[in-house]
Formats: sequence, C-alpha cells, structure tokens
Amino acid sequence: MYVVSLTYKVAQDIVDYHLDAHVAWLKDAFDDGVFLAAGRKVPRTGGLLLSKTDRETLDASLAKDPFYINGVAEFEVIEFAANRVAPGFENLLDEPGLQN
Repeated sequence: MYVVSLTYKVAQDIVDYHLDAHVAWLKDAFDDGVFLAAGRKVPRTGGLLLSKTDRETLDASLAKDPFYINGVAEFEVIEFAANRVAPGFENLLDEPGLQN
C-alpha cells in the first residue's frame, strides 16, 4: 500500500487555478481503482492519497495529475505494509488474514 503526500510549492491562487483539473484527474483515478482515499491536509498545505495498487500503476497515474504536470505540488510516495487494521478494514492488510 502507498501513502502519497502532496505539498504545495506555489501560492494558493495558483493551486486554486489548477484545482478543477486536479479533481477531474482524481475522479478518473478513483474510477480506475488507483486510490482508496484522498483528502486535503489541515491546514491546506497539500493533500494525502491512499493507494493499494502496484507502484508502476501508481506512478503512471501520478504523472497525469495536473498538480504534477504544472509543478503545483511536490509528491512523496511512502510504501506502507499494514499489519493491523480496525474491523471492517481487512482489505487494507498487506497479507489478508494476518494481523500481528
């Protein structure tokens, strides 16, 4: 699983200028099954994405994000192996059926 941290590199008005295109890209990526969750940081300095796809698919999708293409945000991809989850979130386990 991957956590992607986006940190804005530009002024908020530039972020807002590209926001509609970024949201459209997110919708397509969710429709394609790339992401499980997405949201903004509080305070609004960027966002977080959660993905359980493979790294190649994730990287290919991120490369299409208007925030990436236009240099709006810095992207940090962190690999995360979930070995404990709350009831109902077993699909997030790195190895289903195993909780350490």
